Amino acid sequence: MDWSKTKTIFIIVFSILNVLLYSLFLNRNADIGNVEVMGQASMEEVLKQENISYKLPPFVDKEASFVSADVVDFNKESLKDLKGQRTKIVSNNLLKSTITDKITLDEANDDDFKTFLSQYVLNGKEYVLWNVVKDEHKAFFFQQFDGRPIYYSPSAMLVITWGEDEHIQSYEQRMLKDFANFNKKDLLSPLDIIGSLASRGLLKQNSEVTDVKMGYSTLVRLTETQVFAPTWDVQVKLENGEKEHHFLSANEGKVIEFQLNGEDEKVADEEQSE
Repeated sequence: MDWSKTKTIFIIVFSILNVLLYSLFLNRNADIGNVEVMGQASMEEVLKQENISYKLPPFVDKEASFVSADVVDFNKESLKDLKGQRTKIVSNNLLKSTITDKITLDEANDDDFKTFLSQYVLNGKEYVLWNVVKDEHKAFFFQQFDGRPIYYSPSAMLVITWGEDEHIQSYEQRMLKDFANFNKKDLLSPLDIIGSLASRGLLKQNSEVTDVKMGYSTLVRLTETQVFAPTWDVQVKLENGEKEHHFLSANEGKVIEFQLNGEDEKVADEEQSE
């Protein structure tokens, strides 16, 4: 018997069971936990009163599946083709790299880091730029599945760092593999999602909803396997020009808040290769 394969199958089945039980819990408590989705007429009235404009993408894909994936454990063999850098593996699933080639921030960011990712990062084409924080000298990236980002998953993020001279210094990477779709469900439309935000007073006066995009957020996190739920990202431009993101469950309209501090940011000191 292939115990490793059997164990993986068991973990996936257990994850699916967790999802089904979680969905049953939400359905039974919908009158308490679910965000109210407003009717179109009342929603438009509220948005007009608050002077909130919006641009919506076509609502083409009206269903989406949950997704499972396995956490990647890096090894020396998988890193052998990475050039212009020194790498080390921390606690199996965190890759730390120090860039030895001379690359400026302007050169790397010329095309949203796409060329840099393809040349220096393992499976770099799977990552998409999310945010550049210049005062912290960091750029944050999310891994994608089927062209959709996995929002703020510690297991699917890449962070690039540069120095005061604006030369790329290093990056830290975590990655997922063996993605699989299951349990397809109907989606709330972008218009419904905006109504959910408006009903809770989360859209500020004189703002503009510039886009609504589909991605995934963590639903179940096990040691080796992760399960992700379809998630809408509502992008809003405020009156002062600043931008906000609101994340909601694409199936139920529940607001999702991501925690970026604490355990997710802790890294073990054990180094396995260099």
